[in-house]
Amino acid sequence: MRALLLALMLTAASPFAAIPAAAETEAPYSGSVEVETNEPFMPYTAALKEAIGVNGFTIIGIACANCAIKGVFNEIVPGNRVFLFFRPDFARRMLNASTAAGIEAPIRLYVTEETDGSAVVTYRLPSHVFGAYGNDALTAMGRELDAHVEAILETAAAKF
Repeated sequence: MRALLLALMLTAASPFAAIPAAAETEAPYSGSVEVETNEPFMPYTAALKEAIGVNGFTIIGIACANCAIKGVFNEIVPGNRVFLFFRPDFARRMLNASTAAGIEAPIRLYVTEETDGSAVVTYRLPSHVFGAYGNDALTAMGRELDAHVEAILETAAAKF
């Protein structure tokens, strides 16, 4: 009986198994920005880490999926890092304007390694993210954060 039930479940699921996995896709968010650095991935990530601090922000975390994949599965995949950063003064302003907007912090910069070894940075414009709340204070803060993110990227690029 169990074998029959399992066979029925597999047969019912088989149409979904034929659906191919999606290939590389564009970021689905209309406020996304992609910056081709033309710099080597590892040196660029080091420069970006320093640039975040030099520009007065605190790194809250750095996620490394390729590190975890290598550690768990012993597989090598292209480099990637997600830099998470923010500042307490912006956190206070954000929460004073909208507690719900707290889900949007920290700011995230996603750095990926291209086939040629160069780094590409993808992020969502803070003005777009915070502007979606329709709150003037958040929209203004988002515009300020846009300028800070741009300065961080410029500082990192100046290392090369």
